[in-house]
Amino acid sequence: MHHARPMPRRPRQLLLGTLCALSLLGQAWATQAQASSDYQQPSAAVRELLDAPNLPRLLISPERRTLVQLSQRRLSPVEELARPMLRLAGLRFDPGNASPQAGTPLQSLSLRPLLDPQAPEREVALPAGGAFHAFHWSPDGQRFVLSRRTAQATELWVGETAGGPLRQIKGLRLNLVLAPLEPVWLSPQELLVLALPASRGAAPTPPKAPSGPTVQESFGRNSPERTYPDLLKNSFDQALLDYHARSQITAVNLATGGLRALGEPGLFSALSISGEGAQAVLLSERLSRPFSYSQPWEDFPRTVELRRRDGTLLRELARVPLKQGVALEGVVTGPRAFFAAPGKEAAVFWVEALDGGNPNNKASHRDRLMRLDPPFKGEAQEVQRLAQRFVRLSFLDDGQNALLTELDRQKSWLRTSLQPLAGGPGKTLFDHSLRERYRHPGVPQTRMLANGRQAVIAAHGELLLAGPGASPQGERPFLDRLNLKDLSVQRLFQSDENAYEQALAVLDRGRLLTQRETAKQPPQLILRSGSGFEEERVLTQAKDPSPQLRKIRRELVSFKRADGVDLSFWLYLPPDYRAGERRPALVWAYPLEYTDAGTAGQVSGSANRFSSFAPLSPLMLLMDGFVVLSDATMPVVGDPKTVNDTFVEQITMNARAIIDKAEELGVVDPKRMAVGGHSYGAFMTANLLAHTKLFKTGIARSGAYNRTLTPFGFQSERRSLWEAQDVYLKLSPFLYANQIKEPLLLIHGEADNNSGTFPMQSERLYQALAGTGGSVRYVTLPFESHGYTARESVGHVQWEMSQWLKAQLGDPRAPR
Repeated sequence: MHHARPMPRRPRQLLLGTLCALSLLGQAWATQAQASSDYQQPSAAVRELLDAPNLPRLLISPERRTLVQLSQRRLSPVEELARPMLRLAGLRFDPGNASPQAGTPLQSLSLRPLLDPQAPEREVALPAGGAFHAFHWSPDGQRFVLSRRTAQATELWVGETAGGPLRQIKGLRLNLVLAPLEPVWLSPQELLVLALPASRGAAPTPPKAPSGPTVQESFGRNSPERTYPDLLKNSFDQALLDYHARSQITAVNLATGGLRALGEPGLFSALSISGEGAQAVLLSERLSRPFSYSQPWEDFPRTVELRRRDGTLLRELARVPLKQGVALEGVVTGPRAFFAAPGKEAAVFWVEALDGGNPNNKASHRDRLMRLDPPFKGEAQEVQRLAQRFVRLSFLDDGQNALLTELDRQKSWLRTSLQPLAGGPGKTLFDHSLRERYRHPGVPQTRMLANGRQAVIAAHGELLLAGPGASPQGERPFLDRLNLKDLSVQRLFQSDENAYEQALAVLDRGRLLTQRETAKQPPQLILRSGSGFEEERVLTQAKDPSPQLRKIRRELVSFKRADGVDLSFWLYLPPDYRAGERRPALVWAYPLEYTDAGTAGQVSGSANRFSSFAPLSPLMLLMDGFVVLSDATMPVVGDPKTVNDTFVEQITMNARAIIDKAEELGVVDPKRMAVGGHSYGAFMTANLLAHTKLFKTGIARSGAYNRTLTPFGFQSERRSLWEAQDVYLKLSPFLYANQIKEPLLLIHGEADNNSGTFPMQSERLYQALAGTGGSVRYVTLPFESHGYTARESVGHVQWEMSQWLKAQLGDPRAPR
């Protein structure tokens, strides 16, 4: 238990007066909250931040000549969430326009030459009548496409980079139920999309009465399934999914607006192209029956096929089975994870398990990579065997090699190799922990090919690697060049200590494009040149949308917990904080599992980042006077198989060290500290209140509190309830509700669609706390999912958190 330093004695009358004021404040807030069921508004300072515009999103054309600036709406009205929606097989979509629910539409779009900051921007008018989404460049950068959602359809619109208004492709209605808009380019002016079939007919109507019961069976076969929302329930649900998810592969000529239907409609979930020109082939995946009542659509059977450019079937590659009878963290047997090579030579690749798909089986190799070449007849050839489980395949633009990444599940260790696509031994390039920050080599940079596909840049046998450059002092982004022959590394660029500058692209004539920001300066594009990129020219000037945030003070604080593991948090002080004050504080955290203490203590973030708070961020509480300890590291270190055996003990050790360090800094009142988190952070919060007396109150948003309701694993837990019953019970704060005596604010979206965090989790914890004499407030947000997006909801959540902390910890600005 944490022991705070004794506070100075105060007159009894002052102490009684303070306690009385806190009691009256809590009663007044409770009365106000009970009297009205309307959405509440946060303070004016927080409301102003929530309604401030987003910083523009910058996109560079494939040939590096044009810059587009996109302004997206920050929050949506709750009326949009309230639109009719279908929930089928883990999907949520608007049946009127065949698109996923919600999303953040564009508010404005402008273009200008990339390297000429003096050139005027061209504003592209967005026609009224719908919401525009999903900007995509053509491979030559001469055109771009957007989707527009209306109540009746999702349309495709095209714009010309050189000028002119947007044009709608008439007669085309997109179907985005199973896949987002990701154009497949046949040429710079012709693309493939998934559209609603022309002869669709009417939607199925529900039967007046069921034709019979819904039956599920399992006979002696282990089939552990995670808990999922929105699953199919009956044959009518199956018919609805088949109707709404069925799409037609359609070729669209952007110049003429002409449309061509390719092949027959199907439940297409993926489409890509391999090769170029007349030799190109299409790789398609479509769902097939039987559907499942216990798994989401991603685990349904799939038929994988090769098609000619006109859509006619060339060859069926595989029938991937329903993911049933598969071990936890296992994979299906047979071909899976299909890839179309992006280069000129058409080839397709896939992965097959060699260990029966079961990670618990002993095997010298777990997966193998297969390749099939034109004319796509006969058997595929084995390219490479993997000792560990396949993770990722990234093709190089040389057409000869790829980056092949595998994961050692037992050690949580990643290895990436340079793999010749023709076969033969690979060369290890990167080898590090899954959560490595300090030694992370960076991310290989990519470019768009002539067929619209992305490939890793491998010019002159070298890779360009961009990374955050994490270190104990914070992040300093870098750009390295890796020689693939001798694996030597040359640092081309690294941000200085007074800014946060990321390399975006290496241009011709030895020039480098970067994005730079500081704590007080918004991100802006910089063109660097010279032998060491020391010469610079500013290309953009962004306006600060929230200048009031520049008064906030931020500091990275590092320390150790009792067993020597390094910890840290970002200390944020409110704009009106005065030196010497000890204010109430909120600790906001999210637990992460690590295999070793060295990795667990690695720092992320930078004091040079330009502050721009997300709408749901607890940092908004700074504007109401609270101190916030954000991104407080909450590591749980141990063997991946048993790490949760000491979960409670380790988060307790973390929390105690955080409080001790915050008290040592002299800016917080250790007797007025709250803990909070979202999702797994909410789970952490409830466990800390159940098993410690370290915090005076807690805020838990969209969490899971009864692990018997997630019996086949959660987060990183690999064992089932029946294999680790004691752990599941100990880690269920619901079962310790009678020990939670500190007040707890529970918030949950009523339509939470995240695996394991059904709203019932908060409902049951509320009932348990209320039934055992606890102090609890439970807020359910209409139409909201795991993350909250409506303007009304976000404002209300910020009001709830602020009022709750004031009621439980006191007014942060009141003299003490």
